[in-house]
Amino acid sequence: MVSTVPTPTDTHLANVRLEIRNLQAQLVLWRRKLHQNPELGFKEHQTATFITQKLTEWGIPHETGIAQTGIVAMIPGDKPGKVLGIRADMDALPIQEENDVPYRSQNDGVMHACGHDGHTAIALGTAYYLWQQRDRLAGTVKIIFQPAEEGPGGAKPMIEAGVLQNPAVDAMIGLHLWNNLPVGTLGVRSGPLMAAVECFRCTLLGKGGHGAMPHQTTDAVLVGSQVVNALQTVVARNVDPLDSAVVTVGTFHAGTALNVIADTAHISGTVRYFNPKLEGFIQQRIEAIIAGVCASHGASYDLDYWQLYPATVNDGEMAALVQSVASEVIETPLGVVPECQTMGGEDMSFFLREVPGCYFFLGAANGAKQLDFPHHHPRFDFDESVLCVGVEMFARCVERFCS
Repeated sequence: MVSTVPTPTDTHLANVRLEIRNLQAQLVLWRRKLHQNPELGFKEHQTATFITQKLTEWGIPHETGIAQTGIVAMIPGDKPGKVLGIRADMDALPIQEENDVPYRSQNDGVMHACGHDGHTAIALGTAYYLWQQRDRLAGTVKIIFQPAEEGPGGAKPMIEAGVLQNPAVDAMIGLHLWNNLPVGTLGVRSGPLMAAVECFRCTLLGKGGHGAMPHQTTDAVLVGSQVVNALQTVVARNVDPLDSAVVTVGTFHAGTALNVIADTAHISGTVRYFNPKLEGFIQQRIEAIIAGVCASHGASYDLDYWQLYPATVNDGEMAALVQSVASEVIETPLGVVPECQTMGGEDMSFFLREVPGCYFFLGAANGAKQLDFPHHHPRFDFDESVLCVGVEMFARCVERFCS
Protein backbone atom coordinates (compact mmCIF):
# COMPACT_ATOMS: atom_id res chain seq x y z
CA MET A 1 0.00 0.00 0.00
CA VAL A 2 1.40 3.37 -1.07
CA SER A 3 -0.48 6.60 -0.48
CA THR A 4 -0.45 8.80 -3.54
CA VAL A 5 0.01 12.53 -3.91
CA PRO A 6 -3.51 13.98 -4.04
CA THR A 7 -4.79 16.00 -6.96
CA PRO A 8 -6.79 19.23 -6.80
CA THR A 9 -9.90 17.20 -7.70
CA ASP A 10 -10.09 15.82 -4.15
CA THR A 11 -13.27 17.34 -2.73
CA HIS A 12 -11.76 18.39 0.59
CA LEU A 13 -9.15 20.45 -1.26
CA ALA A 14 -11.70 22.65 -2.99
CA ASN A 15 -11.08 25.64 -0.71
CA VAL A 16 -7.29 25.33 -0.59
CA ARG A 17 -5.79 28.20 -2.55
CA LEU A 18 -3.78 27.32 -5.64
CA GLU A 19 -0.41 28.47 -4.28
CA ILE A 20 -0.79 26.08 -1.35
CA ARG A 21 -2.12 23.19 -3.43
CA ASN A 22 0.97 23.63 -5.61
CA LEU A 23 3.07 22.91 -2.50
CA GLN A 24 1.41 19.52 -1.99
CA ALA A 25 4.01 17.43 -3.82
CA GLN A 26 6.79 19.04 -1.78
CA LEU A 27 4.86 18.60 1.45
CA VAL A 28 4.58 14.88 0.72
CA LEU A 29 8.28 14.58 -0.10
CA TRP A 30 9.25 16.38 3.14
CA ARG A 31 6.88 14.28 5.19
CA ARG A 32 8.18 11.02 3.71
CA LYS A 33 11.80 12.01 4.25
CA LEU A 34 11.01 12.72 7.89
CA HIS A 35 9.05 9.48 8.15
CA GLN A 36 12.03 7.49 6.89
CA ASN A 37 14.32 9.06 9.49
CA PRO A 38 12.39 9.12 12.78
CA GLU A 39 14.11 10.16 16.01
CA LEU A 40 13.09 9.98 19.65
CA GLY A 41 12.58 12.95 21.94
CA PHE A 42 15.54 15.32 22.39
CA LYS A 43 17.44 13.24 19.80
CA GLU A 44 15.89 14.85 16.71
CA HIS A 45 19.26 15.91 15.33
CA GLN A 46 18.74 14.83 11.70
CA THR A 47 15.23 16.27 11.80
CA ALA A 48 16.49 19.59 13.12
CA THR A 49 19.25 19.66 10.50
CA PHE A 50 16.72 19.07 7.72
CA ILE A 51 14.45 21.87 9.00
CA THR A 52 17.39 24.22 9.40
CA GLN A 53 18.62 23.51 5.87
CA LYS A 54 15.21 24.36 4.43
CA LEU A 55 14.82 27.56 6.46
CA THR A 56 18.33 28.65 5.50
CA GLU A 57 17.70 27.84 1.83
CA TRP A 58 14.60 30.05 1.88
CA GLY A 59 16.29 32.85 3.82
CA ILE A 60 13.95 32.61 6.80
CA PRO A 61 15.58 33.84 10.03
CA HIS A 62 15.60 31.19 12.73
CA GLU A 63 17.22 30.10 15.96
CA THR A 64 18.38 26.54 16.62
CA GLY A 65 19.43 24.43 19.61
CA ILE A 66 16.55 25.54 21.84
CA ALA A 67 15.83 22.94 24.53
CA GLN A 68 18.49 20.81 22.81
CA THR A 69 16.96 20.27 19.35
CA GLY A 70 14.17 22.83 19.08
CA ILE A 71 13.98 25.51 16.39
CA VAL A 72 12.07 28.79 16.11
CA ALA A 73 11.54 30.43 12.72
CA MET A 74 10.56 34.11 12.62
CA ILE A 75 8.41 35.56 9.83
CA PRO A 76 7.78 39.29 10.21
CA GLY A 77 5.11 40.86 8.01
CA ASP A 78 5.57 44.22 6.33
CA LYS A 79 2.81 45.77 8.45
CA PRO A 80 2.56 46.07 12.24
CA GLY A 81 0.32 43.63 14.05
CA LYS A 82 0.08 40.95 16.68
CA VAL A 83 2.42 37.99 17.20
CA LEU A 84 1.06 34.50 16.58
CA GLY A 85 2.92 31.32 17.50
CA ILE A 86 2.48 28.10 15.52
CA ARG A 87 3.74 24.91 17.16
CA ALA A 88 4.74 21.63 15.51
CA ASP A 89 6.21 18.62 17.34
CA MET A 90 9.03 16.64 15.69
CA ASP A 91 9.66 13.45 17.68
CA ALA A 92 8.81 9.82 16.92
CA LEU A 93 7.97 6.77 19.04
CA PRO A 94 9.86 3.61 20.10
CA ILE A 95 7.79 1.39 17.79
CA GLN A 96 8.88 -1.00 15.02
CA GLU A 97 7.07 -0.01 11.84
CA GLU A 98 5.07 -2.69 10.02
CA ASN A 99 3.96 -0.67 7.00
CA ASP A 100 5.14 -1.98 3.63
CA VAL A 101 5.72 1.38 1.95
CA PRO A 102 8.76 2.86 0.18
CA TYR A 103 9.06 5.53 2.86
CA ARG A 104 8.97 3.19 5.87
CA SER A 105 11.25 3.91 8.81
CA GLN A 106 14.94 3.23 8.26
CA ASN A 107 15.61 3.28 12.01
CA ASP A 108 14.88 -0.04 13.68
CA GLY A 109 12.52 0.28 16.62
CA VAL A 110 11.67 3.91 15.94
CA MET A 111 8.64 5.13 13.98
CA HIS A 112 6.54 8.19 13.31
CA ALA A 113 3.37 6.53 14.55
CA CYS A 114 1.51 9.67 15.63
CA GLY A 115 1.73 12.06 12.69
CA HIS A 116 4.48 14.34 13.94
CA ASP A 117 6.26 13.98 10.60
CA GLY A 118 3.14 15.48 9.04
CA HIS A 119 3.01 18.26 11.64
CA THR A 120 6.60 19.19 10.81
CA ALA A 121 5.95 19.13 7.06
CA ILE A 122 2.87 21.33 7.49
CA ALA A 123 4.86 23.81 9.62
CA LEU A 124 7.63 23.92 6.98
CA GLY A 125 5.05 24.50 4.25
CA THR A 126 3.45 27.25 6.31
CA ALA A 127 6.82 28.91 6.86
CA TYR A 128 7.61 28.79 3.15
CA TYR A 129 4.20 30.12 2.10
CA LEU A 130 4.10 32.95 4.65
CA TRP A 131 7.66 33.98 3.80
CA GLN A 132 6.66 34.34 0.16
CA GLN A 133 3.64 36.40 1.20
CA ARG A 134 5.34 38.50 3.90
CA ASP A 135 4.86 41.79 2.01
CA ARG A 136 1.10 41.27 2.37
CA LEU A 137 1.17 40.18 6.01
CA ALA A 138 0.68 42.11 9.22
CA GLY A 139 2.31 41.22 12.50
CA THR A 140 4.83 38.44 13.14
CA VAL A 141 4.60 34.67 13.06
CA LYS A 142 6.82 32.45 15.21
CA ILE A 143 6.91 28.86 14.02
CA ILE A 144 8.08 26.63 16.87
CA PHE A 145 9.48 23.21 15.98
CA GLN A 146 9.33 21.40 19.31
CA PRO A 147 11.15 18.25 20.44
CA ALA A 148 9.97 15.45 22.70
CA GLU A 149 6.20 15.79 22.83
CA GLU A 150 5.87 12.05 23.45
CA GLY A 151 7.83 12.44 26.66
CA PRO A 152 9.41 13.74 28.76
CA GLY A 153 8.06 16.87 27.09
CA GLY A 154 9.80 19.61 25.14
CA ALA A 155 7.24 22.40 25.42
CA LYS A 156 8.07 23.41 28.98
CA PRO A 157 11.86 23.69 28.45
CA MET A 158 11.27 25.67 25.24
CA ILE A 159 9.06 28.09 27.17
CA GLU A 160 11.70 28.33 29.89
CA ALA A 161 14.25 29.11 27.16
CA GLY A 162 12.16 32.14 26.16
CA VAL A 163 10.45 31.12 22.91
CA LEU A 164 7.35 33.10 23.87
CA GLN A 165 9.40 36.31 24.26
CA ASN A 166 11.32 38.71 22.00
CA PRO A 167 8.80 39.49 20.62
CA ALA A 168 6.14 38.39 23.08
CA VAL A 169 3.66 35.94 21.62
CA ASP A 170 0.05 37.09 21.85
CA ALA A 171 -1.54 33.71 21.07
CA MET A 172 -0.69 30.16 19.94
CA ILE A 173 -2.22 27.67 17.55
CA GLY A 174 -1.33 24.10 16.67
CA LEU A 175 -2.87 21.04 15.06
CA HIS A 176 -2.78 17.28 15.38
CA LEU A 177 -3.40 15.03 12.38
CA TRP A 178 -6.11 12.79 13.76
CA ASN A 179 -6.94 9.26 12.64
CA ASN A 180 -9.98 9.24 14.90
CA LEU A 181 -11.62 11.55 12.34
CA PRO A 182 -11.96 10.94 8.59
CA VAL A 183 -10.19 13.09 6.04
CA GLY A 184 -12.32 16.10 5.21
CA THR A 185 -13.18 16.90 8.83
CA LEU A 186 -11.73 19.08 11.57
CA GLY A 187 -12.31 18.84 15.32
CA VAL A 188 -12.20 21.97 17.48
CA ARG A 189 -13.81 23.14 20.69
CA SER A 190 -13.54 25.82 23.34
CA GLY A 191 -12.29 24.65 26.74
CA PRO A 192 -10.65 21.29 27.46
CA LEU A 193 -9.67 19.38 24.32
CA MET A 194 -7.17 16.86 25.73
CA ALA A 195 -6.72 15.52 29.22
CA ALA A 196 -4.19 16.15 31.96
CA VAL A 197 -1.80 13.21 32.27
CA GLU A 198 -0.53 11.96 35.63
CA CYS A 199 1.30 8.72 36.40
CA PHE A 200 2.06 6.57 39.41
CA ARG A 201 4.13 3.60 40.50
CA CYS A 202 3.59 1.88 43.82
CA THR A 203 5.41 -0.91 45.63
CA LEU A 204 3.25 -2.70 48.20
CA LEU A 205 5.31 -4.22 51.01
CA GLY A 206 4.00 -7.24 52.88
CA LYS A 207 5.58 -10.31 54.43
CA GLY A 208 6.18 -13.38 52.31
CA GLY A 209 5.96 -17.00 53.28
CA HIS A 210 4.78 -20.49 52.43
CA GLY A 211 1.63 -20.80 50.37
CA ALA A 212 0.27 -23.37 52.82
CA MET A 213 0.78 -21.10 55.85
CA PRO A 214 -0.91 -17.79 54.94
CA HIS A 215 -1.48 -16.88 58.60
CA GLN A 216 2.25 -16.27 58.93
CA THR A 217 2.31 -13.75 56.06
CA THR A 218 1.02 -10.43 54.80
CA ASP A 219 0.05 -11.30 51.24
CA ALA A 220 1.18 -8.56 48.87
CA VAL A 221 -0.90 -10.06 46.03
CA LEU A 222 -4.04 -9.78 48.14
CA VAL A 223 -3.15 -6.25 49.21
CA GLY A 224 -2.44 -5.25 45.62
CA SER A 225 -5.69 -6.78 44.37
CA GLN A 226 -7.70 -4.83 46.91
CA VAL A 227 -5.82 -1.63 46.04
CA VAL A 228 -6.63 -2.08 42.33
CA ASN A 229 -10.30 -2.67 43.10
CA ALA A 230 -10.50 0.23 45.54
CA LEU A 231 -8.89 2.65 43.09
CA GLN A 232 -11.91 2.21 40.82
CA THR A 233 -13.97 4.11 43.40
CA VAL A 234 -11.98 7.32 42.90
CA VAL A 235 -13.82 8.24 39.70
CA ALA A 236 -17.02 6.41 40.55
CA ARG A 237 -17.54 7.98 43.98
CA ASN A 238 -15.17 10.96 44.38
CA VAL A 239 -15.38 12.80 41.05
CA ASP A 240 -18.45 14.77 39.95
CA PRO A 241 -20.18 12.60 37.33
CA LEU A 242 -20.29 15.63 35.03
CA ASP A 243 -16.47 15.72 35.06
CA SER A 244 -14.75 13.05 32.97
CA ALA A 245 -11.81 11.28 34.60
CA VAL A 246 -9.92 8.00 34.32
CA VAL A 247 -7.80 6.00 36.78
CA THR A 248 -6.16 3.06 35.02
CA VAL A 249 -3.84 0.49 36.61
CA GLY A 250 -1.77 -0.73 33.68
CA THR A 251 0.69 -3.10 35.34
CA PHE A 252 0.60 -5.52 38.28
CA HIS A 253 3.66 -7.66 39.00
CA ALA A 254 4.06 -9.94 42.00
CA GLY A 255 5.24 -13.37 43.04
CA THR A 256 7.93 -15.82 41.98
CA ALA A 257 6.38 -19.27 42.51
CA LEU A 258 2.93 -20.82 42.76
CA ASN A 259 3.42 -22.00 46.34
CA VAL A 260 5.06 -18.85 47.70
CA ILE A 261 3.12 -15.91 49.10
CA ALA A 262 4.71 -12.76 47.71
CA ASP A 263 6.18 -10.17 50.02
CA THR A 264 5.99 -7.36 47.43
CA ALA A 265 3.70 -6.32 44.61
CA HIS A 266 4.30 -3.58 42.05
CA ILE A 267 1.53 -1.65 40.34
CA SER A 268 1.62 1.32 38.00
CA GLY A 269 -0.94 3.34 36.14
CA THR A 270 -2.13 6.59 34.66
CA VAL A 271 -4.67 9.26 35.62
CA ARG A 272 -6.55 11.47 33.15
CA TYR A 273 -8.99 14.34 33.64
CA PHE A 274 -10.16 17.53 31.94
CA ASN A 275 -11.12 19.82 34.82
CA PRO A 276 -8.03 21.67 36.12
CA LYS A 277 -9.73 21.82 39.55
CA LEU A 278 -9.00 18.08 39.89
CA GLU A 279 -5.25 18.73 39.88
CA GLY A 280 -3.90 17.30 43.12
CA PHE A 281 -7.25 15.87 44.23
CA ILE A 282 -7.04 12.48 42.52
CA GLN A 283 -3.44 12.09 43.70
CA GLN A 284 -4.58 12.65 47.30
CA ARG A 285 -7.40 10.12 46.97
CA ILE A 286 -5.12 7.48 45.41
CA GLU A 287 -2.61 7.77 48.24
CA ALA A 288 -5.34 7.75 50.88
CA ILE A 289 -6.81 4.55 49.43
CA ILE A 290 -3.43 2.82 49.20
CA ALA A 291 -2.57 3.87 52.74
CA GLY A 292 -5.93 2.66 54.06
CA VAL A 293 -5.80 -0.74 52.37
CA CYS A 294 -2.22 -1.28 53.53
CA ALA A 295 -3.07 -0.28 57.09
CA SER A 296 -5.97 -2.73 57.19
CA HIS A 297 -3.63 -5.59 56.27
CA GLY A 298 -0.53 -4.56 58.19
CA ALA A 299 1.35 -3.76 54.98
CA SER A 300 3.22 -0.65 53.93
CA TYR A 301 3.84 1.05 50.60
CA ASP A 302 6.18 3.24 48.57
CA LEU A 303 4.31 5.53 46.15
CA ASP A 304 5.86 7.56 43.33
CA TYR A 305 3.31 9.93 41.73
CA TRP A 306 4.07 12.59 39.14
CA GLN A 307 2.29 15.02 36.83
CA LEU A 308 3.31 14.74 33.18
CA TYR A 309 1.12 17.25 31.29
CA PRO A 310 -1.75 19.52 32.37
CA ALA A 311 -5.02 19.52 30.45
CA THR A 312 -4.97 21.12 27.01
CA VAL A 313 -7.52 23.92 27.36
CA ASN A 314 -8.46 26.10 24.39
CA ASP A 315 -9.22 29.79 24.77
CA GLY A 316 -12.79 30.65 23.75
CA GLU A 317 -11.90 33.48 21.36
CA MET A 318 -9.07 31.57 19.69
CA ALA A 319 -11.26 28.46 19.33
CA ALA A 320 -13.93 30.64 17.70
CA LEU A 321 -11.32 32.02 15.30
CA VAL A 322 -10.16 28.52 14.32
CA GLN A 323 -13.73 27.30 13.97
CA SER A 324 -14.58 30.27 11.74
CA VAL A 325 -11.55 29.59 9.52
CA ALA A 326 -12.35 25.87 9.46
CA SER A 327 -15.89 26.56 8.27
CA GLU A 328 -14.36 28.27 5.23
CA VAL A 329 -11.76 25.58 4.51
CA ILE A 330 -13.63 22.38 5.47
CA GLU A 331 -16.88 22.08 3.55
CA THR A 332 -17.36 18.32 3.27
CA PRO A 333 -20.64 16.80 4.55
CA LEU A 334 -19.19 16.03 8.00
CA GLY A 335 -17.19 19.26 8.10
CA VAL A 336 -16.29 20.80 11.44
CA VAL A 337 -16.79 18.59 14.52
CA PRO A 338 -17.35 21.09 17.35
CA GLU A 339 -17.20 18.88 20.45
CA CYS A 340 -14.23 16.64 19.69
CA GLN A 341 -12.32 15.55 22.80
CA THR A 342 -9.93 12.81 23.87
CA MET A 343 -8.42 11.56 27.11
CA GLY A 344 -5.06 11.55 25.35
CA GLY A 345 -2.58 14.13 26.59
CA GLU A 346 -0.45 16.81 24.91
CA ASP A 347 2.29 19.14 26.09
CA MET A 348 0.86 21.88 23.87
CA SER A 349 -0.98 22.41 27.15
CA PHE A 350 2.05 24.22 28.58
CA PHE A 351 1.91 26.82 25.79
CA LEU A 352 -1.83 27.29 26.34
CA ARG A 353 -1.23 27.91 30.04
CA GLU A 354 1.05 30.82 29.16
CA VAL A 355 -0.90 32.50 26.33
CA PRO A 356 -4.41 32.12 24.90
CA GLY A 357 -4.56 29.70 22.03
CA CYS A 358 -6.23 26.82 20.26
CA TYR A 359 -5.19 23.28 19.44
CA PHE A 360 -7.32 21.39 16.93
CA PHE A 361 -7.62 18.01 15.22
CA LEU A 362 -7.35 17.69 11.44
CA GLY A 363 -9.07 14.50 10.25
CA ALA A 364 -6.57 12.28 8.45
CA ALA A 365 -8.05 8.76 8.27
CA ASN A 366 -9.03 7.17 4.98
CA GLY A 367 -10.40 3.67 5.33
CA ALA A 368 -10.68 3.19 1.58
CA LYS A 369 -6.88 3.42 1.37
CA GLN A 370 -6.32 1.44 4.61
CA LEU A 371 -5.02 4.63 6.19
CA ASP A 372 -7.06 4.37 9.36
CA PHE A 373 -4.93 2.50 11.89
CA PRO A 374 -4.94 4.19 15.30
CA HIS A 375 -2.21 6.39 16.68
CA HIS A 376 0.80 4.55 18.16
CA HIS A 377 -0.01 1.45 16.08
CA PRO A 378 2.89 -0.10 14.09
CA ARG A 379 0.83 0.34 10.92
CA PHE A 380 -0.21 3.93 11.58
CA ASP A 381 -0.27 6.11 8.48
CA PHE A 382 -2.52 8.92 7.26
CA ASP A 383 -3.99 10.38 4.08
CA GLU A 384 -1.31 12.83 2.97
CA SER A 385 -3.84 14.99 1.12
CA VAL A 386 -4.48 16.74 4.45
CA LEU A 387 -1.00 18.27 4.45
CA CYS A 388 -1.95 21.21 2.24
CA VAL A 389 -5.21 21.59 4.17
CA GLY A 390 -3.12 22.05 7.31
CA VAL A 391 -1.06 24.77 5.62
CA GLU A 392 -4.26 26.48 4.43
CA MET A 393 -5.67 26.43 7.97
CA PHE A 394 -2.53 27.93 9.46
CA ALA A 395 -2.21 30.57 6.73
CA ARG A 396 -5.79 31.75 7.13
CA CYS A 397 -5.50 31.81 10.94
CA VAL A 398 -2.41 34.02 10.60
CA GLU A 399 -4.18 36.37 8.23
CA ARG A 400 -7.24 36.57 10.46
CA PHE A 401 -5.40 36.96 13.77
CA CYS A 402 -2.49 39.24 12.87
CA SER A 403 -4.36 41.75 10.72
